[in-house]
Order: sequence, then structure tokens, then C-alpha cells
Amino acid sequence: MRESVTLTIHRAANEIGGNCIEIVANRERILLDAGRPLDVSGDAACGIIPRTLNTALPMAGVLLSHAHQDHYGLLSELPDSWPVYCGKASELLVRLTSKVFGKAPAQQFRNWKSNLPFGVGAFRITPFLTDHSAFDAYMLLIEVNRCRLLYSGDFRTHGRKSGLVLQMMASPPPSVDALIMEGTNLGSDKPCCSEDELEERFIDLFKGTAGRVFVAWSAQNVDRTVTLFKACANYAVRRTLVVDLYTAEVMEMLADFGRLPRPSWDHIKVVVTKAFARMYEKTGRGDFLKRMIPHGISARALAETPSKWVVMTRKSLLWDFEHCGVVPNPADVWSWSMWSGYLKEADGLVLKDWFESRGCPACHIHTSGHASPSDLREFASRINPTVLIPVHGVAWDDEREGFPHILRLADGEPCDLGRHISAGGVVA
Repeated sequence: MRESVTLTIHRAANEIGGNCIEIVANRERILLDAGRPLDVSGDAACGIIPRTLNTALPMAGVLLSHAHQDHYGLLSELPDSWPVYCGKASELLVRLTSKVFGKAPAQQFRNWKSNLPFGVGAFRITPFLTDHSAFDAYMLLIEVNRCRLLYSGDFRTHGRKSGLVLQMMASPPPSVDALIMEGTNLGSDKPCCSEDELEERFIDLFKGTAGRVFVAWSAQNVDRTVTLFKACANYAVRRTLVVDLYTAEVMEMLADFGRLPRPSWDHIKVVVTKAFARMYEKTGRGDFLKRMIPHGISARALAETPSKWVVMTRKSLLWDFEHCGVVPNPADVWSWSMWSGYLKEADGLVLKDWFESRGCPACHIHTSGHASPSDLREFASRINPTVLIPVHGVAWDDEREGFPHILRLADGEPCDLGRHISAGGVVA
């Protein structure tokens, strides 16, 4: 029998998002992600720490797989004394988002580098940069008491870093005892085409549209920003991608982490609206606003030469667009490049009505930030763990076929992994 290693999924055993997973060994604890549930936003996040997570005891470290709110959004509720580990770019993204909401995390951040092991108390951690719609996302190999656990975080095999996942599948970490794996897309038919395919579809859309193309996408989906920029810069298109101040700030901040489009480049401009300018001044980011002025255009310019523009669109931009005469028409096209479920929420419905009420046709182009069901099964098969522990999904119970040795846990249920691993994944 192996030495004790206890795993508790405090949240995310039966839902998408809100990951909060604790591992205890040798009287020390680490937390894999500290996520906010997807159905909770803003100030409502207060007071929703899982009741089974003991915040009175020390924590050796909180390990953040990536900078999406459903993986880090509870940091402000956790003790200031709990150190946080993540990639450097992830820390920058967390801090930037916190500026928007006005509550910066108080914990000390410590940064890792991909493929370089480091110690957190009794635990040996090796982060592996992976492919996801979040920039700087990681899988984590955790070793303690002769037990090897791989936490997939969120991942896919069809983004611009797909090679990282394919490489891990071709040469996986040896002797993985437990794979803690996401299953977001199980039971769904979400599109899972590559970003290269999306780029070609956007090129065709841009070429075939007489007017403007309005696109709604997440500023932190850097892959999508790159896809749209490359489509605009294509020799047969030659349009200009117009982003808001927040997206420009994200791209400038991440410029040192890869060859990413920046506001100073050709084929990209920053629309400087009154509402966003006021927000930047109010939140102490006036210096960035001033730096963007040479690369900026007013919303009013988007009413001229409509065939030139691909325009980022979100609810917070609509008032300024309307005020400056930037109103969609039947010669324009709008594209929702996010999960379709968000289009049914309040902000999405506002955008939908804004376009439809003016006769602007739609051409929605998107691909999922998560692995397809077949890719999930292939990944699990290649890793070949003694046990697979499902998280971050709602269809695991109906989609078990094709996965090896599933150990199904409930939220808040402590599990002695050593016992299950020694028994080959089956405990009487």
C-alpha cells in the first residue's frame, strides 16, 4: 500500500468551471485552481468558497492552470497568506482583469516556467504549456509519496499551440497514476475546427462583404485575435482590424511572450471611445490611453470607407458607435466568435438585437477552446493512467465509454488515491 495521498474535488466534479481541487500529503496541502462558478459574476463571488475547503489551515500553494475566471476567480476570497503559482503571462492577465473589477489579488505570486520542475512543500510540480483558448495555459504533473498525478487543466488539440498537446500524447509522462481531466465538450457538438480553418473562413467572409464586418470575441482569446489579424492582413483582403483599448492592452502586455500583433503594426488600429477613455482615466491607466492615441482612431472613422474595417464589437462600445453614426446595415455582416451560449445571455441578446433590428446579416464563425470528445478519449488513452478522475464536465456519467479506469468522485468527497492506485483503480 502506498503512502497516503488524499484528493478532494471541492468543486467541478459535476459542472463546467469553478475548479477547486485539493491534494494533501505529509500534512501539506496544494490547491489546483481556485475557480469561480460560471453562473456567478462580479460581487456575487463573495462568500461562495466551497464549504469543504478549510481556509483556516495553511496552504503550501495555489496552482493556477490558466487565467480564466472559472479557474482563478476565487483568489480574492482566499487567505492572503496562501502563495499563488502560475505562468508569468497568466499573472499579468489576472492582474489586468483585476484592475477592471477594482480588486487586485493580495496573495504573493510565484512564476514557473514550462517543463522545469519545482518544489512546493512536499510536492514536486512540473508545468507543461498547453493549447487552450486562454493564453499561457498549463497541464501540471504532481509527484508526491511515489504517486504521479497529471492535471490536464483546460486543453484542446486544434488551436495554435496544438503541437504541444500532440507532443505530450506522442511521448507522455511515464507511469501516470491518476489523470485529473476536463470533459467540457463531452455530450456536445461544439465546433472543433482549427484556427487555421477559421482564418480561411474569415478571409472568405471579409472578401465577400461589401461593408464592415463586426466581430464579437474575447480580448483574452489571443488565438482568435491572431486569426482575425492574419485574415485582415491577407494579400487578397487588406482590411484593418479595429480593437478596443482593453484588447490593445492585452496584446501589448503579452508582446514579450510571442510574436503577437500590436497596435503599432499595420492592419490593426485601436478605437478610442469616450466611455472606454473615461474608464481608463478612472482606473489609473491614463498613461496607457495616451500611448494608444498615435495608434488610435475615433469611432466616427468607422462610418467612412466601410469596406476597410473589421470591427471588434461588445455591448460597452454600442453607445459610442451609435453616437458617431456607426450603425450596422444590410451591406455589413456580424459574426459571433464565442461560445454560442453567451449569445443567449443579456449582453449577447443586446448585440443580437442591435444587428437584427437593422437588417444586418449574421455569419457566426467560432471554434471551441476545449478538446473534442474524440480528442479527450485519445488523450486519456495515450496517457494511460491507472485511474482517470473526471472534472469540469456535465456528461461524464453518460459518456464513460472509451475512457480508461474512471474513478468518479463527488464534490467534497475525500479520496485516498494510494488505495485506489494500489488496487489498479478498483476498490471493493
